[in-house]
This record gives sequence, structure tokens and C-alpha cells, in this order.
Amino acid sequence: MLTYIKESVEELRHNVTLPSREEASNLMIVVAVFSILFALATWGVDTVFSELVQLYFDNVLN
Repeated sequence: MLTYIKESVEELRHNVTLPSREEASNLMIVVAVFSILFALATWGVDTVFSELVQLYFDNVLN
């Protein structure tokens, strides 16, 4: 376990580079846009299924 931790820290120090501020900002915008799109898609599917379930139970109970 200690070897794994030591190797992980060494890899972080020597092989990982941080993006520039401009690149990080661009990536943040991309993530925000896709998060909003995914949330809207989830809301849409939920609304459709909710209406279908409501329609089904209205027909079964009447």
C-alpha cells in the first residue's frame, strides 16, 4: 500500500500538468453546457414517463 501511495505521489509530481487558466475556463463552460443539456433531457424523459403512467392508470381505473 505504501508503494502505491509513493508511486502515485511521484507520478503526480512528474507526469501531471495543470491546464492553463484559459483552457480550464473553456472546459468549465463545456461541462456546464453539457450538464444543463443532460438535466433538460432527464427532465423531458421524466415528464413523458410521468404522463404515460398517469394516462395508463386513468384508463385502468375508469
